Amino acid sequence: MKNKYFINKKAWVLPLLGLMLFAGSCKKYTDIVPDNTFAEDDAYSNPQRAALAITGVYSAAQSSPYTDNSNRGYPFGAANTIQGDMRGEDMMAIPSFFLVTYENSFDATTANNTALWTSLYATINRANIVLTKLKEAAAAGTITTDVATAGEAECRFIRALSYHELLIHFARPYNETTGATHQGVVLRTVGINTPELVEQFKNEGRSTVKQGYDLILSDLDFAETNLAAQSTASLRITRATKGAAVALKTRVKLHMGDYAGVITEGAKLGTAATAATFTAPTALGGYALTATPDGPFASVGANYGNTESIFSIENSTIRNAGTNGSLSTMYSKAPGRALAVISPIIWNDPSWKATDLRRTLLATTDAATGVAAKYYFSAKYKDPATWTDANPIIRYAEVLLNVSEAYARTGNTIQSLALLNAVRNRSVLAADRYTAASFPATTNLIQGIINERRIEFLGEGKRWMDIHRLAKENLYGPNGIPAKTSSTVAFSAYNAAAGYTGARAILAIPYTGANTSFRFIWPIPTVETQANPVLAGQQNPGY
Repeated sequence: MKNKYFINKKAWVLPLLGLMLFAGSCKKYTDIVPDNTFAEDDAYSNPQRAALAITGVYSAAQSSPYTDNSNRGYPFGAANTIQGDMRGEDMMAIPSFFLVTYENSFDATTANNTALWTSLYATINRANIVLTKLKEAAAAGTITTDVATAGEAECRFIRALSYHELLIHFARPYNETTGATHQGVVLRTVGINTPELVEQFKNEGRSTVKQGYDLILSDLDFAETNLAAQSTASLRITRATKGAAVALKTRVKLHMGDYAGVITEGAKLGTAATAATFTAPTALGGYALTATPDGPFASVGANYGNTESIFSIENSTIRNAGTNGSLSTMYSKAPGRALAVISPIIWNDPSWKATDLRRTLLATTDAATGVAAKYYFSAKYKDPATWTDANPIIRYAEVLLNVSEAYARTGNTIQSLALLNAVRNRSVLAADRYTAASFPATTNLIQGIINERRIEFLGEGKRWMDIHRLAKENLYGPNGIPAKTSSTVAFSAYNAAAGYTGARAILAIPYTGANTSFRFIWPIPTVETQANPVLAGQQNPGY
């Protein structure tokens, strides 16, 4: 993409060595400061050094450069979660870094959307370089084919995750056109690490959305086949595994509307069971819901070691997004910066029962002795002091709800309800549990699943994913980006499960209809279109 991120041919050596190549650590943390002390030709000279290079792909996912080259948690250290929430209506921005995203006032030059694009492509490029070098090292005999293949599988998992993130922000949903033939993003499977390669690929254009999803599924199929069933205990959820690849496929196929495919993938993780509880096979991670909804977030470090978290991005005391971007900084009340708060829109939603445990175990107020509360906050991220909270990319709860929706859409309402209740019942009173009579029609059941997703994944950045995939259908989500409250909302506006009736000062961005807005998706950044005239001619309409 832009020469700064795919190596300017006039000054490529330092970016290559510092960003793309030397990556990682053999210590506990997958995102620790890289070891940059050996030359490129030596980087894959033995299995130990090859392992460091593979670790570096996770390092790029945790932090590729923000627009000022600092670590702001782009793309997956924290930024994708915050951006995903700020694009929706259920978390509310207090004026600061993500207000542009929240208020839909972005353009092709604003930092938040530009940084997500450039950091995702930097991550993809690092993955491409490493997997190519692994193959070369295996051919040269410096590492075994098994080591190279397993490393390639990890690289392709991260590449798939990155391309899906690009598609849901910069391209319209899969169902926009028959066969998903509309514009997607630029697809690249070659690492760019020389001036000659920069010259060769500098004018690439966009592929179709279908081609993007085909590549994602090809990568995830390869990852499932060639990844280990489970990483070592200390890296259990911060390295890609077979189970993580399967779990991510349930998300991707849900976005494609391939509901049979979602069911097939979910069955590998135990979702076809007839019991009231569900557990993935040991060979695919043995995942299961924690007993209470706060299990994956119960304490500092809890989201690195629990049965429910399938894949997360690691943040450590020496490698994190800092005070200007970390999850606990943004989402936590003081001593966090309290810049992302729960909106009364979801807090008051009637589907979120007043006695739901997620209101008490996973939310809190800023009330203090002698000080009245102003907002409710997510309590999922526990470390505003050193910012070590993992970014939860996918949990078993999501797999269950992905498959629940797929079953509902294909007519198996009994299994759909069982999966929905498995997630929901650990949080609600017996009197509030769903039965078949709770949903007079299948459409009501699907809406119930969507409502549950909003509550269960509040503060985890998943809201935009659902808004994006449901927009064209216009049945179970808003027709575009929904109207939102502003940060001036009073605490009195919070009235649990009563329905929000207050003002929504930030106007909706319609997906279809007479007032359709181009702002539903983000523009290709100016830094990119200035460097690539082909992309300049393929800019998203309206920008």
